[in-house]
Parts: sequence; structure tokens; C-alpha cells
Amino acid sequence: MTFDEFGLHEKIIEAISYMGFNEATPIQEQAIPAILQQRDLIACAQTGTGKTAAFVLPSLHQLAENPNPDTVKVLVLVPTRELALQIDQQIQGFSYFLPIHSIAIYGGGDGSEWGQQKKALTMGADIVVATPGKLISHLNMGYVKFDQVTHLILDEADRMLDMNFYDDIVKIKGFLPGLKQISMFSATMAPKIKKLAGMLLKDPVQITLELSKPAEKVSQEAFLVEENFKTELITKLIHRYEAFKSIIIFTSTKKKVAEIVRGLKAGGLIAQGISSMLEQREREEMLLLFRAKKLRILVATDVMSRGIDIKDIDLVINYDVPGDAEDYVHRVGRTARAQTDGTAITLICRSDRHRMDRIEKLIGYPVEKVEYPMKQR
Repeated sequence: MTFDEFGLHEKIIEAISYMGFNEATPIQEQAIPAILQQRDLIACAQTGTGKTAAFVLPSLHQLAENPNPDTVKVLVLVPTRELALQIDQQIQGFSYFLPIHSIAIYGGGDGSEWGQQKKALTMGADIVVATPGKLISHLNMGYVKFDQVTHLILDEADRMLDMNFYDDIVKIKGFLPGLKQISMFSATMAPKIKKLAGMLLKDPVQITLELSKPAEKVSQEAFLVEENFKTELITKLIHRYEAFKSIIIFTSTKKKVAEIVRGLKAGGLIAQGISSMLEQREREEMLLLFRAKKLRILVATDVMSRGIDIKDIDLVINYDVPGDAEDYVHRVGRTARAQTDGTAITLICRSDRHRMDRIEKLIGYPVEKVEYPMKQR
């Protein structure tokens, strides 16, 4: 299905064409008409399926058809600042030919952004993309006017609940007296998501697409290896995949990020790490370098496995087996996006084998495993 068939505003179609898109993804085919009909929606689809455009495009259409300057009409809640920035950038791209403005509200900076965020919230931006905690801070000050908000969107809803934002979401909804529509997007349909949907949504359209399955074009393999040999192993693997230009390594803790980076550099590789230990400006600069292929190897904590749209990643390495089986799908989902090929490697130490068992049960098949010959160094 092409985007022309949705009946979207001509300026949106022009921007879509300018950005090189033509065919809609399955989630877009189902979600866009439902949102245009102002139906509540709960959509469950794996990462990399085009969820952002699925709610941004119909929201922009509604704003273009019913302009109301200087008022916030659409509120998007997201779990992380990286996702807030990413969605804000996509809104700017899709609204390039429209007089529509958006702003990302998030914490973690040096405080200088507070004034800019306050001004945007008081003067009015058509779309606000925010992390719940930071938005609550602004709402508590009393100057935010959300009485004209008609559409609330919860993106990565399962991750927000994992981060204990349930009460914040409920509180924020209380500031939206004119709300007419809620859309929830999640990578999983866990019981807590069903509970939240049952409380917030009215007769929602339900969409479920290939829940918790890695993309078909991901080549998955695993190595049985003890903890103290992991960095040695990934160093060899990266040297083996010399042709791979974009590699991301996920690990469970901030401390391990620095340790892995040091180990890779000792092995003759150029790598950088990203975690909440860095200032927001440093994190953004790091991501820009990685997106531009000026940085080949990025080591990141689990929080980065969702919500960052980086295309053309050749290799994902799970330095640790994710504690949550769903997180495996999100980590692996960073590669083989948009019908490209990709490789995902997971390192399994003895104490983590039960976690891999849960992952294989979730995805429905075993991942091929190779024992790393640690004694033959």
C-alpha cells in the first residue's frame, strides 16, 4: 500500500516523497486509518517496523486539516530522551512543508534547556514529545496548559512501565481534559500492558504484528564462554568481520561499558561507550558520529536497545544475555532493519544459560551455539 492511498494532506505526501518513502509497512497500513478515524488504538509490533511514522503521519494530517496555532494538540510520551529526540526529528522531517512545530521535553542535560522547554510549553507547540518524569516537573510548576490536547500517544509503553512510569502516565492524563483519542504502541503485550490499556482506552482497535520475533534476515549465533574471556572473544569476532562498518555491543551495566571499551582498545580496535554516565550533549554527539559511520564500534547499556533508529547496523553483540527475554528481541532488532541483512551474536556464560533457554522459548526456535575454546589461547 502506498502513502497516497491513505488520503493524507498533500504537504505530508510531498515530505514523504522527499524523504524517499513510498510503500507503507504493515503497522502503518493498519494504524494510520484507525488514528485518522480517531479511534483509540493499541498496537503491538517489534522494533524497526515503522511505528513512529504510524502515529506521526496521521497526527500531522489532523493538525494540518484543523490548524489551531499556539496550542498543544498532540502529546507523545516516551521512556527515554533519546527516543524523544528521535521522534521530534522525524516529526520535523514529515512536517517539513507544513507550519507545524514540535518540541522534545526531557531531562539529563545541564539545565540550560529548561527555559526553552518552558517557553515552548507556555507559548504553544503543536506536538510535545516528552519523557514522563521531566514533563511532570513542568506540570507541577503550574504554567503548562494542556486543555486543548486531543490525542495522547504512548510509545514504547512496555518500557515506560518497566521504568515505573505508571503513576506518572495516570497523573499526566489527568491534565488532559479535552482528550479524545489515545494510541498505545508496545513491543510486547504483557499483562501490565493489558491492564494499562484496559484503564485508559475505550473500545480500541487492536493490532498485533509478529510479536517477539527477530527479523527474518538476522543471522543469529551464540558462543558459550566464561565471563573473563568475553572481551577477548568479541575482539576476535570484530576483527573477523572486517567488512562490517557499523557494530553495536550491548551490555547490562554502565561499569561494563567502560571495561569493554578499554579491552577493545587494547586489542587494537577503535570503540566508544555510551551510557547515562555521559552528559546529554556527549551522548548526542556520540550517536551522530555512529549514525554518520564515523564511529565503527559503539558499546551501550541496555536502555539504548530501544528507541534509537540507527539504520544499517551490520552486527549486534549481546555481551550479556538479557535478563528479560523480550530485551533480546529489541537488541537484535537494531540490525536487519528495513529488509536488510544483519548479524547478531550473543555471549553465554554458565550462569546465563537459563536466560537463553527463556529467549529460545519466546522466539520459538534454538539459536546455534559454539563453544569458545578458552584453553587454546
